[in-house]
Amino acid sequence: MHKQWKSISFVLGAMLTGSLVTGVVMSLPQGLTPSDAYAQQVTTALEAQGNLQAANDLSAAFRNVSEGLRPSVVSVRSTKKAQTVRGNMRGLDGLPPQIRRYFEENGVSPFGGGPDGNAQTPEQSGIGSGFIVSADGHILTNNHVVEGADRLMVKLSDDREFEAEVVGTDPDTDVAVVKIDAGQLQPAKLGNSDNMQVGDWVLAMGSPFELEQTVTAGIISAKNRVQGIVGRGQFGGFEDFIQTDAAINPGNSGGPLVNLRGEVIGMNTAIVSRSGGYNGIGFAIPTELARPVMDSIIESGQVHRGFLGAEGGEIPNELADKYQLSSRSGAFVQRVVPGQPADNGGLKSGDIVQMLNGRKVRDWFQFRNLIASQRPGNTVNLQVLRDGNLVDLKVTLGERTDELLVQMGGGGQAGIFLDARVQPLDADTAQQMGFDNVQSGLLVTQVARNVETESGLQAGDVIVAAQGNAVESLDDLQQAKSKADTAGKSLRLTVQRGNDQALLVIEAAK
Repeated sequence: MHKQWKSISFVLGAMLTGSLVTGVVMSLPQGLTPSDAYAQQVTTALEAQGNLQAANDLSAAFRNVSEGLRPSVVSVRSTKKAQTVRGNMRGLDGLPPQIRRYFEENGVSPFGGGPDGNAQTPEQSGIGSGFIVSADGHILTNNHVVEGADRLMVKLSDDREFEAEVVGTDPDTDVAVVKIDAGQLQPAKLGNSDNMQVGDWVLAMGSPFELEQTVTAGIISAKNRVQGIVGRGQFGGFEDFIQTDAAINPGNSGGPLVNLRGEVIGMNTAIVSRSGGYNGIGFAIPTELARPVMDSIIESGQVHRGFLGAEGGEIPNELADKYQLSSRSGAFVQRVVPGQPADNGGLKSGDIVQMLNGRKVRDWFQFRNLIASQRPGNTVNLQVLRDGNLVDLKVTLGERTDELLVQMGGGGQAGIFLDARVQPLDADTAQQMGFDNVQSGLLVTQVARNVETESGLQAGDVIVAAQGNAVESLDDLQQAKSKADTAGKSLRLTVQRGNDQALLVIEAAK
């Protein structure tokens, strides 16, 4: 068995190069007009059903929101300057060795210049969207809209254009704040995304395919989507996407997703598409995730996040059955780092966090986002389920830094294997999960949600052996897989699942 990936792509980014997509305008033959009689029949039918007023009201709502938000929506054009490459040595470092040797030995440049001449890389430009969040010129957009740009130009709805400066960016949420020096600005009103429900009407606004001030309508198709498409590699990002079927296309990135009260409840960020264009599945960053990031950037130019010092994932089936949980809501704590805030506050591995500051915790992803949205030094109130009893804890948070994240990684003892996140199993967690005969191994804390996989691993599994040899760290597991792949052999994993053991076979990499 081997991992299978969906044949779809997540389109992040607002770069539009080359020509715009063109369309064909079709017209009716001369003299042919829509039937007035048919139009009257439709109107009469709607009136008979009592639906005409509702349709008119909905149309008026769309119109009022569009007109009200238009002055707050902007286009953001990014430009990356052309670069001069001297000789044939610049720009070759990223090429395969044999290709690099060809250019060096033949005295030519892959950029078109000669051995002693200059080569010019083309200027790159892209367009995205954004929306004004303060009267003094702060604009919220996506990090991927402004990333790497040498110059940013913002165009307002009244056709005024201003050069913008980047105030700060956050790759871990794909949020950025830029600022323009302009007057007569109308900030958008930010709403509470948590209050929105699946089925609610929303409008997406922005500049798809450079078509400025475009408005599309749809509904909220789903909430709390975690797709693994933002963030910095091994450290991971913070996601809690709103899914919508309002048309979102390249160029919409950074634009607002708006409810029918005229409140921005999300920022359009990505689409799922086989073609690269609209397929009815778009994702927006909810305001409740973007707002604290924006506030921190405006205040200090960077993001300061709370740090707990614990890792976790989905609640294992064994614990759900043991505690007779009516739902699987809560954040399962798999590991607590000694000496860090969680440890100092009394949190233990095997705990299930059910409340944070009086707010119900849905799952580990939401809990992680809530902790990160807190300011360092804040004290949070946690209610956890431990050994069947509810325990109240107070934890004073530290500040999330790359150094602490490396420490959280356990020096190669934990991380991602195939489609799963794994951590060393400790004695406390083994006891909580009711494992009598398993004291070591790698606990699967979560399995990726945005891929189709045949690995067979499930949250709550404990990988106890690979190729018949005990494993205690991610390094052990990766080495076993590497040896199996090199030898062209399948990888055999012995997995403890509840009271049973299973043998999973992973085919060698092709």
